[in-house]
Amino acid sequence: MARRCELSGKDVMTGNNVSHANNKSRRRFLPNLCNVSLMSDTLGETFKLKVSAHALRSVEHRGGLDAYLMKASDAELSDNARKIKVSIKRKQEEAAAAA
Repeated sequence: MARRCELSGKDVMTGNNVSHANNKSRRRFLPNLCNVSLMSDTLGETFKLKVSAHALRSVEHRGGLDAYLMKASDAELSDNARKIKVSIKRKQEEAAAAA
């Protein structure tokens, strides 16, 4: 599986190690990924996702997984996260229609 955050799309970056003598060699900057289980309030389920520490803080700041996914663009979400977002939207629309 790729080293990529499923929510924010944060990915591996490349750069240089620069020595004191200014010699440059290529290196990789890996994202700080965490395997977490996030709870959806609307669906009442938990989902296991591979999320960067930065995105995890953003999820908590926005008020949970549902709020984060509703605000996130589909381009940066993984296929799994996009499916969760669609099911949350569908459930919210059903609740709005019933009320």
